[in-house]
Amino acid sequence: MSFLKDILIENPIIAAVRNDGELEKASLSRVKIVFVLYGSILSLPRICGRLHEASKMVFVHADMIEGLRGDMAGIEYLDRFASPAGIVSTRPNIIKFAKQLHLKTILRVFLLDSLSLQTGIKNILETNPDAVEIMPGIACRLINEMERAITVPVIAGGLIINKEQVLESLSYGALAISTSKEELWDL
Repeated sequence: MSFLKDILIENPIIAAVRNDGELEKASLSRVKIVFVLYGSILSLPRICGRLHEASKMVFVHADMIEGLRGDMAGIEYLDRFASPAGIVSTRPNIIKFAKQLHLKTILRVFLLDSLSLQTGIKNILETNPDAVEIMPGIACRLINEMERAITVPVIAGGLIINKEQVLESLSYGALAISTSKEELWDL
């Protein structure tokens, strides 16, 4: 079993933060893993530093950071100056760059139709991320189908707004869920 998979099993709720207010609330919450979905190359060291002070495992969504290019130098900058445990990205090339730097990787896949399901599986098999985040997370029945085709842990994210949806996503095979709904962070 992989290190990240073990962490996800023990900590199935992931805080997804989009601003400094949510950053502070996540820092004070019981969650152990935080996805950073905002900031710039200038503010990212401060954001990650705050989460490190709170003993959180930090994953930066590389696609959402202002001023960060999706190339090897950009990911190296992120690693050197923000020191996250890993990155989240929808882009297979960013996953490959991060893996070269030994960062943990989470490929975010949007499931909109059968073609996006096939493309998602292909990208997962080609990049071999440490985990995959399926969006929207309420597409529970597709989690089982994705899980049969891949061997990495599945995280459900997006549009999960209540405890019932958390439990449903987990019951369909997701190891964890990511949410910006603060009231779910302390489940």
